[in-house]
Amino acid sequence: MDKLSTRKALIEERLNLPDRLQRADLLQRVMRIWLVGRSDTVIGAYWPIKGEFDPLPALYRWQEDAMLGDISKENSAEDGLDTAQIATESIASRLPRKIGLPVVNKQHKTLTFHAWYPGCPMEEDAYGIPKPKDTEVIVPTLLFVPCVGYGPGGYRLGYGGGFYDRTLATLQPRPVTVGLGYTHGWLPDLEPEAHDIALDAILNDNGVVWPV
Repeated sequence: MDKLSTRKALIEERLNLPDRLQRADLLQRVMRIWLVGRSDTVIGAYWPIKGEFDPLPALYRWQEDAMLGDISKENSAEDGLDTAQIATESIASRLPRKIGLPVVNKQHKTLTFHAWYPGCPMEEDAYGIPKPKDTEVIVPTLLFVPCVGYGPGGYRLGYGGGFYDRTLATLQPRPVTVGLGYTHGWLPDLEPEAHDIALDAILNDNGVVWPV
């Protein structure tokens, strides 16, 4: 397989999917259902580029569910506590679940994850991709990874930079990794290279692709 031309063709196809928004809605539902029952409180994700599926709405709902639950408990326990007062307190310090977005370490070409929440300050990284600005570094126990393509055995085709593979090789303990992509990205002939690390699961707009 010529990975360079395959990658280019899949990105072009993804950008021109006529039903990409409908596919995204389906994958949002798959992702939210998959998260039910997970005990993770720190999840890493990504800022979508080049027509990628956006995982942040589903993750914000996951975060919001826990936050509203905590507020409800506090309101029951503390008479007179005003919900508006709660909302005006420091957002980051009150989140029982944390979402992280990647920040590139240009020297080591690895990723660290910084806390993200709607409305948090953002800035562009060296590649022009938005990243959280001056938020805390967090270590995810679950990591959602974008897939340009994906194949048998849980292997993915990325953009060729190797950032995720190098990062996963250094993270201890290693987080559970879950690939996200659309059905058009299935590559039955994809063969891993020596440095490739298999994903623990892959989700697409039809459901769970891996493990099967």
